[in-house]
Amino acid sequence: MKARIMALDVGTRRIGVAVSDDAQRMALPLETVDARSPRRAAERIAELIADYDVVVLVVGWPLEMSGREGRAVDRVRDLVEVLEDVLDEQQIEQIEIRRWDERLTTSAADRLLIDADVSRRRRKEAIDQVAASKILEGYLASVDKGRGRDQ
Repeated sequence: MKARIMALDVGTRRIGVAVSDDAQRMALPLETVDARSPRRAAERIAELIADYDVVVLVVGWPLEMSGREGRAVDRVRDLVEVLEDVLDEQQIEQIEIRRWDERLTTSAADRLLIDADVSRRRRKEAIDQVAASKILEGYLASVDKGRGRDQ
């Protein structure tokens, strides 16, 4: 069994979490974590990392449309720092943390849920997980290309 890859879509209120299957081919929505307390959010994410034997964490990097880093990137960077501290404290093996350009992933996730005729209330609950899945899908596709796999 292969270790898994996890992705995060970090927002101001919620963090969408997705995880790959064992073969690292599919992105599966996993959970939405409350982001209002970075420490508690990092602790929950660390639990998930340990539970799913995650070796790579892909963090959505919310660049502005111009490609510049703004306040949203600062928020993500702060969360990653807290998460690294928690992982060290809990003696969770070093995992690789990668940044992934997440521009337009939330809007793509919203379109996907609308096309699937998901109610507005349910979309609000699922959007962050689906956005994290979109981030992870992009990452997995790039890894497959690097390995020369057919898509």
